[in-house]
Amino acid sequence: MRAILPTAYLAPVSYYYYLINFDSTIEQHAHYRKQTIANHCRIATAHGIDTLTIPVEHTNHTPIGDVRISNHHDWQTLHWRALEAAYNASPFFEYYKDDLKPFFEQPADNLLRWNTHLQNKILELLGFDINYSFTDDYKKEYENGTFDLRETFNAKKNIVTLHPDCVLAPYYQVFEQKLGFQPDLSIIDLLFNMGNEARLILKKA
Repeated sequence: MRAILPTAYLAPVSYYYYLINFDSTIEQHAHYRKQTIANHCRIATAHGIDTLTIPVEHTNHTPIGDVRISNHHDWQTLHWRALEAAYNASPFFEYYKDDLKPFFEQPADNLLRWNTHLQNKILELLGFDINYSFTDDYKKEYENGTFDLRETFNAKKNIVTLHPDCVLAPYYQVFEQKLGFQPDLSIIDLLFNMGNEARLILKKA
């Protein structure tokens, strides 16, 4: 089955379920919209759930593939510090930090390109060799047999239409005793907390 996915910044765990288990295509021609996972991700901190936002430069009706990242503020440093503060005590932060920190040190310009490079690194760390594609043009609707997920994910809430076979199992989280288990956070939460077992959790979904 085919899945059409939006581009995403450190996407939720459920996003990676679709990316890994379906013939996936990333939308690059739809217009950029605010409050989506294109430039937002959610992580668990000692004080609760925090949303990290990549600042972007855009005008109305800008295709997502043309959206540029705004570097007027040192967002990369701020985001890395937030990730470090949230996950420094997690079991696998030290193991993966050297692979991920360079993304928050190197110049970033195009949102889709930056998301894609980071997503490919996450897939590599998870141990998945995934060949996904990008849309050739914009289609309002897709034919039967295509799982259209472009509008399913919400950057602020756990709102997603899951495939019937997708049952996301709970896993260890650093602040679970304080916050309770927080479902469908950024994939970085699963990776830093579970390491190699993240792959098994995604395959069980």
